[in-house]
Amino acid sequence: MSLSSFLTDASQKIVIDASVVINLNATGCAAGILGAVPSPFFVTDNVCAELRFGSRNGHNDEERLKALVASGAVGGAVLDAQGLAIYETLIRGAAAQTLDDGEAATIACAVQMNGIAMIDERKARKICADRFQTLPIVSTAELLTDGFIEDALGRQGQIEAIVAALQGARMRVPPEHVEKVVGLIGASNAASCLSLPRRARAAS
Repeated sequence: MSLSSFLTDASQKIVIDASVVINLNATGCAAGILGAVPSPFFVTDNVCAELRFGSRNGHNDEERLKALVASGAVGGAVLDAQGLAIYETLIRGAAAQTLDDGEAATIACAVQMNGIAMIDERKARKICADRFQTLPIVSTAELLTDGFIEDALGRQGQIEAIVAALQGARMRVPPEHVEKVVGLIGASNAASCLSLPRRARAAS
């Protein structure tokens, strides 16, 4: 099933991690992106707490997330007994096999909801894929490069949103999607996006 198929399925719930919130905020059009997608988006209390901690360092992502929640663009989610049990397995153990609170809660909530986990961090994506093989995992980059978002923002608006996330939030792009991102935003834009791999910028 393509990402577009997920996005247009109103019954498919998407649980987003803190990095996704930060990336979407950096686009300057988070509400427009989320509002254009029929699938509902959710965020856990753990992610809200993670962003609250960031506010101590001058970041305003928590306040911007609150605005998205207040507008209905994002829903709040609470872990039930099943979710909490999964969460515990993800935060306890050897450091190489555990995640931070926000990532663990996002994955646990997505499993609990039988939904989609939207996560950008490489370690979290790997652990999620290894332990929950039937759980769909997508990234901010996949969302922003999807044709459905182009329809909502227009091609130029889509490009500007991607570049803003790359430059303003240092959005991580999974290796398998780097070529698509660079092809969409163009060589000159890619060269100035330091979160892209060196080879992708050097080839630009």
